[in-house]
Amino acid sequence: MPLPGKCQAGQTGGQGISGAEGIVTALVKDVMTRQVVAVKADADFKQIVIALRQYRVSACPVIDDAGKVVGVVSEADLLYKETEPELPSGMTRLRWRLDEKCKAAAVTAAELMTAPAVTTYPTAPVVDAARLMQVRGVKRLPVVTDVGQLAGIVSRVDVLTVYERPDADIFEELTTDILAGEFGIDSADVDVTIASGIVTISGRVARLETALELLKRIRHLEGVVATRNRMTVAEAADGHPVR
Repeated sequence: MPLPGKCQAGQTGGQGISGAEGIVTALVKDVMTRQVVAVKADADFKQIVIALRQYRVSACPVIDDAGKVVGVVSEADLLYKETEPELPSGMTRLRWRLDEKCKAAAVTAAELMTAPAVTTYPTAPVVDAARLMQVRGVKRLPVVTDVGQLAGIVSRVDVLTVYERPDADIFEELTTDILAGEFGIDSADVDVTIASGIVTISGRVARLETALELLKRIRHLEGVVATRNRMTVAEAADGHPVR
């Protein structure tokens, strides 16, 4: 159920403000797995299979002697050993010979892996990591330092964990720390409800700039899935009341 606001909404007359869907700005380092299963570039086929089965993962980064990520090897890469891919015809034949056929004959991680690896950084926003996974069609991203060393791994499931934050916690931070603490907005002037991470805010604020900044701040609050803006502005940007 929605969490009721601590106060009634203020006056409803005035200028409406357009609001957009919001998404959290948690960082990759907040959700990534730090204990990573990785293999060296010279690991052989059986060593890779054992690592994937032992730790119940479907893929792992491949690193060099300095701990830098050079690729990713997955179950799909290993399956070329078990299958006999049908030889394509036409213009795709050469690519098959250079790629799939080579993997079918590969015996080490360096030969089997997909390279270069699609990676992200600990300080990257989670939303950017999620978008990268979607665009590149990958299920996980090795997380690397500025010099390319392995720091962790983030999966599709990991990027969704930021939305597990309880509505009550979001409500408390929004009403106490943000509305009252950061913006100095009187609780009698606004009403906030939160349901499944969707924040609905209504009421009246003094200036348009304040309202826009508040909406931006709410959208960046951890655990917020979206915002529903119902606020109005008592005063236009030129200082005159909105009719």
